[in-house]
Amino acid sequence: MLVSMKAILDDANRNNYGVMAMNSINIEMARAGIMAAEEEHSPIIIQFGPGQMKNHAHMEEMVPVVKELAERVHVPVAMNLDHGADFYIITDCINAGFTNVMFDGSSLPYEENVKRTAIISALAHGMGCSTEGELGHVGQAADADDTDLDLYTNPDQALDFVERTGVDALAVAIGTAHGAYPKGKIPKLDFERLHQLKETLKMPLVLHGGSGSGEENLRKAVAGGINKINVCTDAFEAGKAATLKLLEENPGADYLHMCMAAEAGIKKFVKDYMKVIGSSGRYIYGEEVAAGNE
Repeated sequence: MLVSMKAILDDANRNNYGVMAMNSINIEMARAGIMAAEEEHSPIIIQFGPGQMKNHAHMEEMVPVVKELAERVHVPVAMNLDHGADFYIITDCINAGFTNVMFDGSSLPYEENVKRTAIISALAHGMGCSTEGELGHVGQAADADDTDLDLYTNPDQALDFVERTGVDALAVAIGTAHGAYPKGKIPKLDFERLHQLKETLKMPLVLHGGSGSGEENLRKAVAGGINKINVCTDAFEAGKAATLKLLEENPGADYLHMCMAAEAGIKKFVKDYMKVIGSSGRYIYGEEVAAGNE
């Protein structure tokens, strides 16, 4: 079922678990994620970045795919625009039926970020679409500096931001970065800052750059109040690794079987990830009722 991201994250916030938000650039990725969610009785967020939509995951094709897949399952599925910046792209996504849009004004001066995010929130809410904002700076993993605390989210400023913009979820900077980290590097996260943010805001918080962060960091981040975890690089790598494994075992494999292998690899990755962040088993109401009536 296709629902607002707010509905998914409000439950995660109340019950202290994380939800995977996976960038999905084709039907294989979207189907792998949604069917993994169905099997794990877990919510999931399927999302696309503007660059991904421009280059391959065209909105005209992917939106109907996600809607159709969501109608086949019995768990909540949200469809999110990741890192939206262009007003026209964001409003196109709202009109197309995205159930959440993120406006990323984190590189703008603070007051400009507030102003633009508030406009997007007002438009989206009027259409029944929830919103995510970002405060602080989540850079690229190749350039990540764990010690640059000036780029991290300030709790007091975050409270002002949320109150003035009306966002339903806030992406915070606590030490993660986008993309692939240098080999062997695990980011050092500021869990004390995360605790302060959660205590101050008491709302769904988002961790961008979930790929390569390490299982221990992920578990601690969820325990500290993160409710949405963005994953792209690791999902791409799971599909790539499964495809390469197939070709190593069967160099003559055709494109059909490569697509099937990639989908199976991503599905397994998603299911394992859901267990780590605590979303597995959150939607098994029917089974619990049946067991209780026996």
